[in-house]
Amino acid sequence: MKTLGRQQGMGMLSMLIIATMVGFFVMSGIRIAPGLIEYQTIRELVIEAAEGFNDDEDTIADIRRHLAGSFNMNQIQTIGPRDVEITREDGKVMINANYEDRIPLFWRLDAVVKYDDLVFIAGERYSDE
Repeated sequence: MKTLGRQQGMGMLSMLIIATMVGFFVMSGIRIAPGLIEYQTIRELVIEAAEGFNDDEDTIADIRRHLAGSFNMNQIQTIGPRDVEITREDGKVMINANYEDRIPLFWRLDAVVKYDDLVFIAGERYSDE
């Protein structure tokens, strides 16, 4: 019975540790969020370039020009049009815009986010509009 009376809840040290952990994850989320928003914009721009490609009229250079203009207009800094690999494989033009983003969190700790789902076939439809 005496032990039940002494148990009063969390101590100050436990609350400090939990607050530190929650603060770290909130701060990490706040630092990573702009990169995720930029990724969504990059994804939309690459899909737009892929869907707008006409194999009879356009070339790989036209896709690069379209991406360069779109990236410039939307102020994309993480990836440039030269970083996007555009190749012709089996008669189809492949656009590969996969990249990694390194985000400094604090001191010597960085978060590396890998975006590896940005491979599209030019001329195909990807949006549901």
